[in-house]
Amino acid sequence: MKQIRNIQISGKHGKDILADLFFEETETKKEVVLFCHGYKGYKDWGAWNLVAEEFARQGFFFVKMNFSHNGGTIEQPIDFPDLEAFGNNNFIKELDDLETVIDWISTDGSFEKEIDMNGLTLIGHSRGGGIVLLKAHEDRRVSKVVTWAGVSDFASRFPEGEVLTQWEKSGVAYVHNGRTKQEMPHYFQFFATFKENEERLTIKTAVTNLKIPFLIVHGDKDETVALAEAQNLHHWNDQSQLRIIPGANHTFGSSQPWSEKTLPTHLKVAVSRTLEFLEG
Repeated sequence: MKQIRNIQISGKHGKDILADLFFEETETKKEVVLFCHGYKGYKDWGAWNLVAEEFARQGFFFVKMNFSHNGGTIEQPIDFPDLEAFGNNNFIKELDDLETVIDWISTDGSFEKEIDMNGLTLIGHSRGGGIVLLKAHEDRRVSKVVTWAGVSDFASRFPEGEVLTQWEKSGVAYVHNGRTKQEMPHYFQFFATFKENEERLTIKTAVTNLKIPFLIVHGDKDETVALAEAQNLHHWNDQSQLRIIPGANHTFGSSQPWSEKTLPTHLKVAVSRTLEFLEG
């Protein structure tokens, strides 16, 4: 299996995007699967490499990426050495990053014997699920879209009232990362940019108007994104498929670091359900 890690792609917002490629080098055209991580995530988190290997084994050209302002750096793509970038991230930058990577795959030419851009699937985990749904609605190059523990709404994740007022006054709010012990900043531009672009960033609008195959995978023990959000997505698009995994949490049993050589049970099910969808 061919693995090319940490390819640098020039982003539109002053920082490079890192991407990994996993595929069997056969010189036969393969459908592309592009994976987007979620909030406080990155392409090398947990068992994502094992996920990439499984999709490649099943005949797909698998791409996973770091959003340019996720808090990682080119030198240290794991965890969050660049908290300034993290604080300046927003949904528009993530949509732009995703478009940049799709453009790169489409035009680079290095892998033209290996890829079939007529078959482009986006998979997004958690917040990344919301991003891929918005992009699938916007970009006709996307032929299928999948959410894993995906969010159905961005607006409700912002504070209201006095907390919002204080955030605006101070210009920054912090969220504690229990694993890395960092206090991670969100500058007020995050909310301001959302409000300026709220119509574009309304996931319900995108989902309601999707005309391509759409799979929703969610665990019924998700402690971060409620199962009700998956049910919302399914309700808004009657052509969507909903696959609930009994007992699965937000990360489908994976954690960081993941030292096992095999996928956790629930993540293996998520991959299996997704492959069934793509091959069906």
